[in-house]
Formats: sequence, structure tokens, C-alpha cells
Amino acid sequence: MRHQLRICAVLISSAFFAQLGSELRAQKLAELKERFTKTEAMVPMRDGVRLNTDIYVPKNVKGLLPFVMMRTPYGAQRSAGNVFRDYFKDLENEGYIFVLQDIRGRYKSEGKFVMAHSPRDKSDPKATDESTDAYDTIDWLLKNVPDHNARVGVLGISYPGWLTVMAMLDPHPALKAVSPQASPADQFLGDDFHHNGAFRLSYGFEYVAMMETSNVNTNFKFDRYDTFEWYLRLGALSHVNPRYFKSKMPTWNDFVAHPNYDSFWQQQAFAPYLNRVTVPTLNVAGWFDQEDFYGPLKVYELLEKHDAKNQNFLVVGPWNHGGWAGGPGKKLGRISFDSDTGKYFREKVQAPWFAFHLKDKGTLKQPEALMFQTGTNRWVSHDQWPPRSRTDIRKLYFHPRGKLSFDAPEATSYDVVDSYTSDPRHPVPYRPRPVRPTYPGPEWQVWMVEDQRFVHERPDVLTWETEPLKEDITLAGGVLAKLFASTSGTDCDWIVRLIDVHPEHYAKDPTLGGFQLMISGEVFRARFRKSFEKPEPVVPDEVNDYTIDLHWTHHCFRKGHKIMVQVQSTWFPLIDRNPQKYLPNIFEAKESDFQTARQQIFRSALYSSHLVLPVLKN
Repeated sequence: MRHQLRICAVLISSAFFAQLGSELRAQKLAELKERFTKTEAMVPMRDGVRLNTDIYVPKNVKGLLPFVMMRTPYGAQRSAGNVFRDYFKDLENEGYIFVLQDIRGRYKSEGKFVMAHSPRDKSDPKATDESTDAYDTIDWLLKNVPDHNARVGVLGISYPGWLTVMAMLDPHPALKAVSPQASPADQFLGDDFHHNGAFRLSYGFEYVAMMETSNVNTNFKFDRYDTFEWYLRLGALSHVNPRYFKSKMPTWNDFVAHPNYDSFWQQQAFAPYLNRVTVPTLNVAGWFDQEDFYGPLKVYELLEKHDAKNQNFLVVGPWNHGGWAGGPGKKLGRISFDSDTGKYFREKVQAPWFAFHLKDKGTLKQPEALMFQTGTNRWVSHDQWPPRSRTDIRKLYFHPRGKLSFDAPEATSYDVVDSYTSDPRHPVPYRPRPVRPTYPGPEWQVWMVEDQRFVHERPDVLTWETEPLKEDITLAGGVLAKLFASTSGTDCDWIVRLIDVHPEHYAKDPTLGGFQLMISGEVFRARFRKSFEKPEPVVPDEVNDYTIDLHWTHHCFRKGHKIMVQVQSTWFPLIDRNPQKYLPNIFEAKESDFQTARQQIFRSALYSSHLVLPVLKN
């Protein structure tokens, strides 16, 4: 009875906030009518499909204006109230014609929706993709909307960020500037659906339900408040289709059909296509992005190889997914950044970027890489990223009794190890329970800055840490974890987390005494240690060398803080449970396939597990 009442309360609460959200959107849209003349048009694409396009022309700005366009699967009208409140505010003050468009098969647009549609085969003259749709939309705008200056800028966050990259693959001549923000770049190696081949269960399941249940956003209705318990009771991934999706969700079917990095995933990834810089590009990412941190950095990195004209730039701030789009950006969860970082970006970076390229206004003062250095909480400019000439590569080694040190281990014995038992039936939660749904659960937005003490001292989590630092240590660039490890199973996951441990007596904010702030965390599926295309089982109890990319960071571990590293083999339900028994396809696993395994991390002179850190020179 109590359980039923709790479910009822959740449903009532969800309905209340949905109604409240609808009323707020209506209010925002009414306010927009006072400032803009809005036109709704069904814009024809080259194959005859028509896309719903909302055009906002400012009432109080005279002269020829550029276009700023955002294409979205989340509803053009639904998005308008939010983006004009903060994200577009400084752009609106400058004066643009704004264009919001529903992509194919979503909301009011015609056609079939295909999740992250691969770039088209250019040998087929009739083929279309998001790049051709962007091109055709721009062409129509130039011919049908009066009083423009024939220049267009495109921007967007997350899926709209991905659509921005697609728009610049084969850009319309009028496209003069883009800003892809938090765009995914590779859905198997590092973005929404997989990290290093490990499936991102809760996000993948819930996002597919949201996007493919109908042509509008539709949140999956859980019958339990704590989705950790729901996913655990779900059991093996093979239960999803017979119980819930009924083989009707195309993207879930793709997950099942493509468990390895085959041509399906490779053709979706941007690596084969970003072989030139076509327009000035401002890439934007957040250090605490819980969805797409890999993507924007990869887009920047791929373009930088071809940036002969210095048109490719990078901005990374202390934000979660899209956190720069709204609000001041002074805090994330309990962590303060001491300034309004989001407001600064919108006013001092994004607005001047588009004003310069679309209006010839001002002087572009954008550094190659504008990075917010967490720890010291200040913006830092670099003329190269990563700043390799300004860093020393130092190795931080695992030692006995949970110690970390820059001194290499001296023990020569083969069996100098730390070990734990990993049981997929009792996985480590990735955030404190209860784990509410990804959408619209508020904890999803801030879980990367949660205090990590909720798993500290668990028997299936190994921990090493330094002594309190005698001086600041600032990282600037890519961090690698180098594990020498064995498992008694034939497959497993290795999760490594880099953590900043605050002093027990933290004068700046006493409530953060001993706080464990995760700076980076990543998973690696052991079957892919040699190849993502052709996985192999692990030989039980054989020592293997795993190099795990913990990605770029710009963080200062302050004097008196400690550096901590944790290793574990489950991170649930963020990552699906590895059966720890090699199967050709984990999506087809049965309950009987799941088994416990003894995991060993070696730390001898021969097998010296460590982190590789890019330490900024003084």
C-alpha cells in the first residue's frame, strides 16, 4: 500500500510540474509576441519533405539583419521560450532574425525521424541528410524572408549541436559562422550511448524511449521511484524488447544488432568527415557534462588538424550538459565557481563571435582555447590546446596501503596486487540512491559533482590517495590511466575515477570538509582491449595492460588537497552490468550468464599501475 501511494505521489507530482512547465512556456511565448513578428512556414526540402520552421523577426530593430538558426528534434515552439530567456538573450540584444526548425519526423515536420542519421552517400544525387536539410533551409530563407544581409549563423547544444556540425559539412555559401556545443562525435567510443564500447544503460534506454515512442518527447513511466532498483529487477538487457520496447524502437534494435564498433557506428562518427574547416567554428564543452564531453573535444581535435586559416576555436567551462545556456553559472550542485561563468560566456564570447562574423562588428579577440581552470576558478587562455610545450608528463603510481605517489614502485614481486570481488548482482551505484529517472530527474544534471564519499570504503571499490599536497598541482591536457590488471572471468569492466579530496577543515566552505569531487571518470570494457571492431575474451587471471583515456582537463589540485584514484568494475545503472563472462553480444545475455569475478590491480616495478598527468609548468 505504501509503495502504491508513493507511485501515486510521483505521478501527481510529475503531472503538476508538466502542467506548470506548459503554463510557463505559454507565458514565455506570449512575451515573445511583444518583441518579434513570428512566421510559421513548412519549408520544402529537395526531396519534397516539408520541415516546420519558426521565423522570429525583431520588431524594434531596423536594417538588414543576419539569420541565427537552430535546428532541433525537441520541438521548435517548445524550445523557443527557454532559448530566448537566456541562451539567445545577448544575441537578441544585438539584433538577428532567429530561425528554429523541427527536423524530419519530429513535432510538426514531415518525413521519417532517424536518430543521428549518418551523413549521406554523396554518389547518390537523390540522397538527403541533415546537411542537405540545413542547406535547403538556408537557401529557402534567403529567397523568402525579406530584409536580411545574406549571412547565416548556426548554433545548438547536444543534438542541435550535432546538427550544427552536420550543417558545416557541406555548407551553404551564406553560412558564415557556427558554434557546435556539446555535440556528440562518436556514439560507440565516447558519447551518449557507449563509452569505450560499454553501454550507457539508463541514458540509452530512457533517451530511446523519449525520442522514439512518438514524434514528440515522451518520458518512460517507471513504476518505481528508485530506478537503480528498477534496472536491477529488469535483469539482462535481453529482457528489454520482450517486456517493453517490443522491437519497435529502431535505435534500441541497432544497439542489439551492433554490439561492436562495426561500419554502422563508424559511419555515424564524425572522424571520416571532419577533414576540412569549412566555416569559422566555436566549439563549446563543459567539464562536468554528463552526456557529451567527448564529442565537442573530438570535433575540435579533428578540425584542428586542418585549421590552416585559424578558424577553429575551443571554449570549455565548469558546466554540466548545456549549463552555459541558462542561469548565471556560478554554481553546480554544491560547487561554487566564484563568478557568473554562464553569463560571461553568453555575453563576452558567444555574442561577440556571431556579431563579428555575421555583422562585421568589433574585433575578434577569441583565443585559440579559452578554458576555465577549476580549482583556482579562473578563465585561462591558451594559444594551443593541449599546451604540450608548457606541461611536464608525470606519472602518479599506485602503492601499498592505498597510497599514491610520484615515486615509482620498487617491489619486484609478481604478486604485488590489490584485489576485490566484483558481483554484477550487487553493483556499485554511480550516484547516491535513490536514482531518479534521467528525465526529468534533477540529480542527472549534477551527479558528476556529487560527493563521492557515498562509495568510499566499499569492498568492491579500490582507493589510492596522495598525502596532502605541499604545493598546487595544475593539470592541463589529457589524463591517462595505465592499469595492469587481471580478472578471474573472461570479460569485465574497469572504471577509473580521478578525484580531488578537499581538506577536512575547508576554510572557504566548511560544509565541504573532506568533499570528494570527481574530476574525471571513465569506463573501459575489457573485451575491447585490442580492438573495438573485433573483441576478444580475456584469459582468466592473465595480466593485461589497459590504457584508459580520462580525457582533457584543466584542474588545479590546491595545496592541502589530496589526489585520489578509485578503481571499480560496476557503475550502475549508468553502465550496463558486464556478465564478467565473455559473450559475443551482451545484449543477448541471460541471467545465468552473470557471475562474480576476482579483480586484481598490480602495482609492482614490473606491472606498475599509474596515472599519466600533464602537469603545467610553473
